[in-house]
Amino acid sequence: MSAISSIDMYNILKVKLGESEAKALTEYVENRVEKTFEKEIDKIASKEDLLKLEVKLADTKAEIIKWMFIFWIGQVAVTLALVFFKK
Repeated sequence: MSAISSIDMYNILKVKLGESEAKALTEYVENRVEKTFEKEIDKIASKEDLLKLEVKLADTKAEIIKWMFIFWIGQVAVTLALVFFKK
């Protein structure tokens, strides 16, 4: 899909519809696009947002690894206790 500029759209419409109708339709489309963009702008992630997310993911990964080691140490301790105290 190729993008078309407002000027190109106006020139195409001017030939088909006339100058005033082309101008009105071009302005309508521009306003509609602007309103849609303004409505959707908060859904677009900025570089700052992505960096914050990356840091948060790294912190979460470190936290998960820490708890995995704690769990493993606990499991080894319980296993060793069962082996030595069962005899």
